[in-house]
Amino acid sequence: MTHPMDLIPAPARAEGPHHGGFLLDERTTLSAATGTETTARWLRNTLGAAFGLPLRDTADENATHSIRLRLDETLAPEAYRLDVVTDQGVEITGGGPAGVFWGAQTLRQLLGPDAFRGAPVRQGAVTAVTAQTIEDAPRFAWRGLLLDVARHFLPKDDVLRYLDLLAAHKLNVFHFHLTDDQGWRIEIKRHPRLTEVGAWRSRSKWGHRASPLWDDTPHGGFYTQDDIREIVAYAAERHITVVPEIDLPGHAQAAIAAYPELGNTDVVDTAALTVWDTWGVNPNVLAPTEAVLRFYEGVLEEVLDLFPAAVSPFVHIGGDECPKDQWKASPAAQARIEELGVGDEDGLQSWFIRHFDRWLTSRGRRLIGWDEILEGGLAEGAAVSSWRGYAGGITAAEAGHDVVMCPEQQVYLDHRQAPGEDEPMPIGYVRTLEDVYRFDPVPPGISPEAAAHILGTQANVWTEVMENRARVDYQVFPRLAAFAEVAWSALPAPDERDYPGFERRMGTHYRRLDALGVDYRPPAGPHPWQRRPGVLGRPLEGAPPIV
Repeated sequence: MTHPMDLIPAPARAEGPHHGGFLLDERTTLSAATGTETTARWLRNTLGAAFGLPLRDTADENATHSIRLRLDETLAPEAYRLDVVTDQGVEITGGGPAGVFWGAQTLRQLLGPDAFRGAPVRQGAVTAVTAQTIEDAPRFAWRGLLLDVARHFLPKDDVLRYLDLLAAHKLNVFHFHLTDDQGWRIEIKRHPRLTEVGAWRSRSKWGHRASPLWDDTPHGGFYTQDDIREIVAYAAERHITVVPEIDLPGHAQAAIAAYPELGNTDVVDTAALTVWDTWGVNPNVLAPTEAVLRFYEGVLEEVLDLFPAAVSPFVHIGGDECPKDQWKASPAAQARIEELGVGDEDGLQSWFIRHFDRWLTSRGRRLIGWDEILEGGLAEGAAVSSWRGYAGGITAAEAGHDVVMCPEQQVYLDHRQAPGEDEPMPIGYVRTLEDVYRFDPVPPGISPEAAAHILGTQANVWTEVMENRARVDYQVFPRLAAFAEVAWSALPAPDERDYPGFERRMGTHYRRLDALGVDYRPPAGPHPWQRRPGVLGRPLEGAPPIV
């Protein structure tokens, strides 16, 4: 049994605990109003498995000893009210299906860490929830995590597991970084070489790009189209929006290795390129031709089919870190600049972005890209992921464009969690659990009109130095718990936040993560097996991070 004040993220209002409570046992039934069926199914699959209970259906909306799921349109869509009434049961009322689901996540936390296990550990034990009322709603509509599977591939089951971890923290956007120089991870039937060639590299840099070490094991993998459909459906059942990212015009070497004609063939022998095996900003970018546009339109047609608008309205096209050297040296690119009348290479990058903004808009989707899409003029209707600090997001918001705040200085979870040589392959800035907890997605001094364009916030997980699931877990947790509270809860100003109180609540949350099998960084520092001695990172505090 968990005290309501041990919840993460913290709820907006909690009354109780009061005397008495509700026992979850063999008698407990489940009553689901129309529209709440996905939450009912989730409760049976999680709580039913964790406690070995059938949670039988009941058509009686007033049944006692029942978990009752209800909708109330007077609440905001993601808001919920959870009432635990002594000897009566639990009633979860949401403004929409998502609100009911977030209320069910709160109930799971209240039932204690054993509720996060896959099977009972104490047969026949009675699980109690004290009488109380919780009213809650999120601060931001976009509460996201980016997972980079291009640099190091994660099998489908690991992706599904991360969707469950997002849901457990009331996060509702999964940014799926599917393509980059180091790998193409999504099957495109009309261009099979994207995965036949582009999904595999012969070796990988071991550590930071300055490291002299290599892992000579070939690395790769991709998701079939049915895998993608399964991932999207699994996310939708958990009220998570999936935002696919197909990078262009930079971060394209894997695609060019598969189809050399996509590159700037008049200045580079693109036929000699392979999938990139190291990290950093790659010089090989797409050629500004009509053929390249048609190629990527074909890619995106299949992407749109796999990520339906109802569950994935946004499509991320990258747009970041596009070196202009090849375009400057290419007679064909210079002629294209003249032909299009875009002025210079920045204008050429903007031409790429504007084209796909119009193309996606005509199909009922919204383009979102990294803040470099501001260079050369922001495409009308595009939203911005502000990663190079707050500045790009402020500029875009003040101009009336929607923004997701994900500044690398605060919420890049590939950055190390503490100083010292024990941190495995330390990258970038030191960002502790407390640092993340004191992050605010809305920068001080921004106008109210611009603040209204901040859709929310996102933590980004780039996997150059995360070779497997355990390494991803270590970098993401426990900091994702702090981030989730920042994204969900209406917290005071950063310097007024009760970090000691949050740290106390984490004592309970670590037990939940243990039950889920998460390989988080312990508060006292990494376990011996979590370290990577002798592998170079970028250990200087304040040094620019790798990307």
